[in-house]
Amino acid sequence: MLLTEAIVLKLLAAALLARIAWLDFTTQKISNRDVLLLLCLGLGSLLLVSLQSASWWDMGLSAVAGLLLFLALFPFWLLRKIGAGDVKLLAVVPLLIGGSGLTVFSLLLLVFALATALVVKNPLLLPQSAFRVYVQHLDQRGVVPFGVPISAAAICTIALQIYWSFVLANSSGILGQLN
Repeated sequence: MLLTEAIVLKLLAAALLARIAWLDFTTQKISNRDVLLLLCLGLGSLLLVSLQSASWWDMGLSAVAGLLLFLALFPFWLLRKIGAGDVKLLAVVPLLIGGSGLTVFSLLLLVFALATALVVKNPLLLPQSAFRVYVQHLDQRGVVPFGVPISAAAICTIALQIYWSFVLANSSGILGQLN
């Protein structure tokens, strides 16, 4: 179960992820400042949960997953196949969602990345003509704002974690005891 403070940190992280997605979509840039702030929010949340549960397993698993993602994606950045901001964002997300959320995040990222690729390759599926022109422009430049599906998958994972935290609190009677 997530602590109230951890939930607040995760909600702040979700808002920052929405900002990152918007900025990546409009400017194709993910700032180091935003990634560092996400890292701090994620580490703070993981630290609170680890202290409450007296188990550092989730934090260790998250750190290993982040390091492995960075090492796996760094060569793609060197080959200019993915942006540096995307690599850094993907390396920080495991620390933000925790080791227990990696499977859900991975599945959601796959779905959102496929949807993004579909929209970029077939902009006529979109309803607004101005939006279609922008996506066609992205396709012609060969740029895909990968921060958008990363952020969307992380936000949905955070939302599911918070939801399950409340379900667990209701089913165990904790909320009833507090009232």
